[in-house]
Amino acid sequence: MNDRIDELIDLLEAEPEGLRTAEFLQARDVLCGLAGRRVAEAVIEDTRVVVTTDDGCRYYFYGFLGSDSSARAAKSAPT
Repeated sequence: MNDRIDELIDLLEAEPEGLRTAEFLQARDVLCGLAGRRVAEAVIEDTRVVVTTDDGCRYYFYGFLGSDSSARAAKSAPT
């Protein structure tokens, strides 16, 4: 029981930016795996993005909505 409580406390202490970054990286990896396939439909919902390929497979993306903060910083850096 104490282990479960410790796990829940760890979840509460998770940093939102770290979670967003992890979701962004996972989504990027999935999308890279779709290279060469056709997207039949992409729907932006309130809490997720649903991508359907022409073979009927659906991919769900949660939590990364926005852009990678390191990418924003690189774009705004003076050249």
